[in-house]
Amino acid sequence: MISILPFNKLLTSFDTVKLNEELSLLNANSWIDHVNKGNYQGSWQVLPLRCQQQYLHQHPVLQSFAIEGNSDWVNLAYVQSCSEIMRVLEYFQCDVKAARLMRLKPEAYIRPHRDKGLAMEYGEARFHLPICGTEKLVFLIDNKPVPMVAGELWYVNADMEHSVRNRGTKDRVSLVIDCLANEWLVERISEFDYAKIC
Repeated sequence: MISILPFNKLLTSFDTVKLNEELSLLNANSWIDHVNKGNYQGSWQVLPLRCQQQYLHQHPVLQSFAIEGNSDWVNLAYVQSCSEIMRVLEYFQCDVKAARLMRLKPEAYIRPHRDKGLAMEYGEARFHLPICGTEKLVFLIDNKPVPMVAGELWYVNADMEHSVRNRGTKDRVSLVIDCLANEWLVERISEFDYAKIC
């Protein structure tokens, strides 16, 4: 039986120097304002890294937010030159669906909300890998603070109420990945002793 966790840290980490170098290169691409405008105030933007194949040559809005359909998920062309981001994606020994960079500007606030069914007990799992701007970020899930550090990979139970506020003076950018949960993934999520976080 799967134990229900609001979040947990995985026993792996990635090179923040390389990730920030790759972020600098990717900043030249078109970031899209998040479409759920009622869910936030300030600036919250998305840069798609993976999308459904049927949207590969479509507008970035479709690449960022279209999740319906049975099409295979594929990397966008510019991701292939980002070796550390590719290393993150290749870490997952399960089906990887959407992957995108998400940027929350200083003083921006994502209001409390839920993404129904997006949790490992429902067969899907969301991960956050902070790249920069974590120092004064307040990320709450089920009213519990998630102490993410740049370079760490975190499972977040998006089916629970969560909110994010950037109290810092720098952009907070994270790599956000959605996967289909399999036995391997559930084991990775469960490896770290959650009691040590709280």
